[in-house]
Amino acid sequence: MGLIDKILGLLFGSGRNVVVETAGIFREHSEGGAQRSAQQRSEALQQFAGEFAAPADGWFDRMMDGANRLPRPALALGTLGLFVAAMVDPVWFAARMQGIALVPEPLWWLLGVIVSFYFGARYQFKGQQFQSAIARTLANAPAVAAQIEQFEMLRSETPRVADTQGDADLELMAVRPDVNPALAAWRQNGR
Repeated sequence: MGLIDKILGLLFGSGRNVVVETAGIFREHSEGGAQRSAQQRSEALQQFAGEFAAPADGWFDRMMDGANRLPRPALALGTLGLFVAAMVDPVWFAARMQGIALVPEPLWWLLGVIVSFYFGARYQFKGQQFQSAIARTLANAPAVAAQIEQFEMLRSETPRVADTQGDADLELMAVRPDVNPALAAWRQNGR
């Protein structure tokens, strides 16, 4: 008994808890962490309240505040709209994307500058790349025009989409039913 009392007294004696103090070195005290977290949230809320405490002076200020909140949702919803458009009418979407491929590089540069300026970033562009990008874009114009023409020919309402151009073999293949192994097996079993 005496030895156990001495060991327990060493660990928990004199109002100290050596086990808890040692564990506190390796693990955050949960109550203290919760208090610090609550204080941090409270200070953040006070900061937000201070930012929005001053009322807007007039209708123009309120209108500008509303306009400043539009670009991010507009970009996000516009991007989702592009996905929907691609699923609803792929040929229309492909033709529009080919048209975007014809936008000259300086306009992309200008759009990038405007967007990056709005979001607070600076956009830099090298002059040598600028000239080579313009040349590449202009060189792609005939290929893009040909691709748009091919996309338009893929529309189901385009006249003579399935035209065999007088090829007898293609005409026979178009009207000959395909072999269906499952249907043939079903017929053999007398069903």
